[in-house]
Amino acid sequence: SPPRLLVSRTRPAREAAAVAQVLGGTLVPMGSAGAKAMAVVRGEAEIYLHTGGQYEWDSCAPVAVAKAHGLHVSRADGTPLRYNGPDPYLPDLLICRQELARPVLAAFASLELPPIQ
Repeated sequence: SPPRLLVSRTRPAREAAAVAQVLGGTLVPMGSAGAKAMAVVRGEAEIYLHTGGQYEWDSCAPVAVAKAHGLHVSRADGTPLRYNGPDPYLPDLLICRQELARPVLAAFASLELPPIQ
């Protein structure tokens, strides 16, 4: 079945829509970063890709739980998430099933977007 990609209910990112299209996936709107991360943990969706920016406190606990459950967690370009830096702003986030990490990262890279800082 096509992968389900969670997006913001009010501000779905164009990058997430483009990745879903490349993967043949479907977009599933949902509120709250924590709710989206836990939906992937529970198997209600396969991918949570967020490129709209958020603060560390919005993703730290959900990322820890997702990691503890064996999910892939990284920045949208595949680099590790870094917490407790001088700036608490995180520009993007990817939480997904391990088997989808490579296809999602490749799809994101194929978009040829300017780097997210």
